[in-house]
Amino acid sequence: MYLATTGRRDVPPAPTGARRRVSATVLALGTVSLVTDVSSEMVTAVLPLYLVLGLGLTPLQFGFLDGLFNGATALVRMVGGHLADRGGRHKRVAGLGYALSACSRLGLLLAGGAAGLIGAALAADRLGKGIRTAPRDALITLDSPPDALGRAFGVHRAMDTTGALLGPLAAFAILWVTADAYDAVFVVSFCVGLLGVLLLVVLVPGGPRGSGADARTAWRVRVWVWVRVRPDGPALLRVPAVRRVALAAALLGAATVGDAFFYLLLQQRTALDATWFPFLPLGASAAYLLLAVPAGRLADRHGRRRPFLYGHGALLLALGLLLAPVPGVLLLVAVPVLLGVFYAATDGVLMALTGPLLPPERRASGLALVQTAQALAKVAAATGFGAAWTLWGPRPALLLALAALTAALLGASRLLPRPPRRDPS
Repeated sequence: MYLATTGRRDVPPAPTGARRRVSATVLALGTVSLVTDVSSEMVTAVLPLYLVLGLGLTPLQFGFLDGLFNGATALVRMVGGHLADRGGRHKRVAGLGYALSACSRLGLLLAGGAAGLIGAALAADRLGKGIRTAPRDALITLDSPPDALGRAFGVHRAMDTTGALLGPLAAFAILWVTADAYDAVFVVSFCVGLLGVLLLVVLVPGGPRGSGADARTAWRVRVWVWVRVRPDGPALLRVPAVRRVALAAALLGAATVGDAFFYLLLQQRTALDATWFPFLPLGASAAYLLLAVPAGRLADRHGRRRPFLYGHGALLLALGLLLAPVPGVLLLVAVPVLLGVFYAATDGVLMALTGPLLPPERRASGLALVQTAQALAKVAAATGFGAAWTLWGPRPALLLALAALTAALLGASRLLPRPPRRDPS
């Protein structure tokens, strides 16, 4: 039974010999993610401004839409993971997700000012992200040594974040040149998204590397697992370590305030001119870019559990700063940087923590399971925070979020599996 062979190891043995480099597949996937994130962040950077300040949506309505987008992502993560694991079709399933997200930009272009159509287009974008994320991350874990997964995900996320850094800059430049023509942003975003799909087709191999003997062994294992364990998401929850990681991710996700709310709160606290609003994510992206690889290497060396928890501690500090009587200039610098620290210490680290707990033939499904638990919890968090802001105002909503995240951190610290103690001999 594969449960005994997957192990409950948080820290693989340290590599010996020469310093490991990330594989060509990881670099190719990073290039695709960079280009795709330029496309998506062009839209994301202007979206809160467009919906709340332009169309007049209330925080509750925005929270509902934000929750809907995350919910759409969650609904298809398991589907994408399952389809990718069947026959090793990771690249094809990921490509479908990238293509769907690219085409959703046309939906934004045709929607005009109709909030319902905008919501449908953005839901399509999130569906595409949900389909592609688990197969893409599974390709990274299958093409990287277990003791270097943190580094591999750090490099990928750093390249991904480079796109997130460039996207808002491109959106701001287009709005400045076109006198706030949002349609121009959507057109350019669509073209860049199609380029990302083309790069995936050209640069990324069709599946993980392996010899013919490895493939035959994997097939025998896959058939045996199908008969004995049933290779679906719920069956993977029978693995104690996987179950504990999924529960911890869901608990912390339910107490996580989305980035868009942070930026709206910053704009309200500092009275920032709407022209500069698209620049707010740049601080988070820059910090993420600088820290993603160091955080991954640190996780490989000293364990992936603590960086994941410390990253949520950075988010807790960001919430506290928004409640504190500090100057607006300090808020505009510190809060985005703390958001970058949060993502650098949690996003790829969570996948690196989960990957070794899963058998290769169920890798995409298992990663999707953890991602789905986290995403569904974030749906409730976005809707709940938006409702609290609308009913009681931003300060009570922040106090509630601060208390919830503190409790979630305490619970997750008990749930996450600890690395085994090394034998001193």
